[in-house]
Amino acid sequence: KCRTGPLDIVFVIDSSRSVRPFEFETMRQFMIDIIGSLDVGPNATRVGVIQYSSQVQNIFSLKTFFTRADMEKAINSIIPLAQGTMTGLAIQYAMNVAFTTQEGARPLHKKIPRIAIIVTDGRPQDRVTEVATQARNAGIEIYAVGIQRADMNSLRAMASPPLEEHVFLVESFELIQQFGKQFQDKLCGVDMCVEQQHGCQHSCVSTPGSFHCECNPGYRLNVDGKTCSPIDACADGRHGCQHQCVSARGSYSCRCHAGYYLNQDKRSCTMIDYCSFGNHSCQHECVSIPNGHYCRCRSGFTLQPDSRSCRANDLCNGVDHGCEFKCVSTEGSYRCVCPEGQQLQADGKACSKCGTGHVDLVMVIDGSKSVRPQNFELVKQFVNRIVDLLEVSPHGTRVGLVQYSSRVRTEFPLNKYHSADEIKKAVMEMEYMEKGTMTGLALKHMVEHSFSELEGARPLSHSVPRIGLVFTDGRSQDDISEWARRAKESGIVMFAVGVGKAVEEELRAIASEPVEQHFSYSADFTTMTQLVENFQLNICPEEGKGETEIRSPCECEALVQFQTNTVAILQSLTEKNILWARSLAQMTARLEDLEKQIANKK
Repeated sequence: KCRTGPLDIVFVIDSSRSVRPFEFETMRQFMIDIIGSLDVGPNATRVGVIQYSSQVQNIFSLKTFFTRADMEKAINSIIPLAQGTMTGLAIQYAMNVAFTTQEGARPLHKKIPRIAIIVTDGRPQDRVTEVATQARNAGIEIYAVGIQRADMNSLRAMASPPLEEHVFLVESFELIQQFGKQFQDKLCGVDMCVEQQHGCQHSCVSTPGSFHCECNPGYRLNVDGKTCSPIDACADGRHGCQHQCVSARGSYSCRCHAGYYLNQDKRSCTMIDYCSFGNHSCQHECVSIPNGHYCRCRSGFTLQPDSRSCRANDLCNGVDHGCEFKCVSTEGSYRCVCPEGQQLQADGKACSKCGTGHVDLVMVIDGSKSVRPQNFELVKQFVNRIVDLLEVSPHGTRVGLVQYSSRVRTEFPLNKYHSADEIKKAVMEMEYMEKGTMTGLALKHMVEHSFSELEGARPLSHSVPRIGLVFTDGRSQDDISEWARRAKESGIVMFAVGVGKAVEEELRAIASEPVEQHFSYSADFTTMTQLVENFQLNICPEEGKGETEIRSPCECEALVQFQTNTVAILQSLTEKNILWARSLAQMTARLEDLEKQIANKK
């Protein structure tokens, strides 16, 4: 018996018409004798047989039989084809079919030798060189056995190197049985693992004329073909461990980070709930973290230095409560309250307003170059703060907006928007015009167009107050007196707001009587919003005639209070502005005197 390891052997037998019946019998016996010396079985040597002439016939494949008795019976049942000699076709079949894993060949990575034994008695009728080369390159070791009339050149073209070990020529069929015993020794050979110093770290596997090294389970063979390294089962990333994968001799185990424990699935991890131990002493809430816990207070409370107890916050001072009138702190929370006579709205923050009546308000905004883009954004905010004070609706207050520089542009007329949100959105989308300051032209536009019924002003017969608010930051480049006068004569109540280099004389010319109650001034753009903070622009029209609705007493009382507060604030602002202007004039005069004195000394 062979002492080598398992083999995959396929006999390729010539059954052409030149092989006489009694000669074919000797070939049967040759195969049976070779198989008799092999250790056959599914995990040992596997054997297949094909015969060929002008065509190829599979007698049995590598997966068909695993006992010598079954193989011998099948060999004895072969009926020769008795046609041509297409040896190249037979080699092609062996490569493409007989030695495939589907037909029972072991995968190449298992390194089990694939051996083809070709037995022929003549010259091939097709080309064998190219197909034999392909077969050898595919890992098939070819033994070429020629009998009697076989062509030596063809045998050498088919066989694997070294040729002296793979090419055999037998003089007659009568001698093939004797040759079979010699070939058996050649095929089985010696146990190279025993005869040589193989150097394998784990185990040596002998093959005909050679050997190879294999590693124990959990190891892989290194590139030197001899030593072995542990397989890192974690490296392919398919372990499924949530935290850490620990490799161990071809296998692995999962491990969790500190503060976690491994679940029953041996892959996922769960944080240890230190709060569940019941010894945290937290007044409100205990929060588990890896390797410990910490205490947390409920909303509205602050954790004390002992890291366990909690104390209520004054939320009115610590959060943006949004209360319109006043915020009152409670334990862990807060609530909004309203002035006497007003009720808290559904949002819990706003207070009900005494009706502001029907008003048509047109704001005329200076968009000249001197304003500058960053300040123009503050002007937009100023306008929207005023809008926030109004109850905008189609039947209540209507708002229009005009921007001017060297020309005048209606941003939106009185009948364009019907809610404060729509107006504020349009204001923020307004584009800065730049260029000159034609305030007079803007007043003319306001009188002739903005307060026309075409652009949404209600008819004068409805007695709806018309209010014009002019905002400017400098001296007008045209005359304002005529159209300021016409505006007031047409029944428009005019308010004038000046910022920075605005001219007091022009502001007074624009404002309605009493002037002190209808104009205001801010030194710069960043402080002008205080004008809105200090008083609210609530307009209560006089009891009108015609279609004007009768106002509730609440409205008139609110107007009296508003007028009183507004007059006081405006007077205070006016006095401060006059004092500031006088001080500036005195300082300028003194500087001019000093400059003259210095010039005279030179």
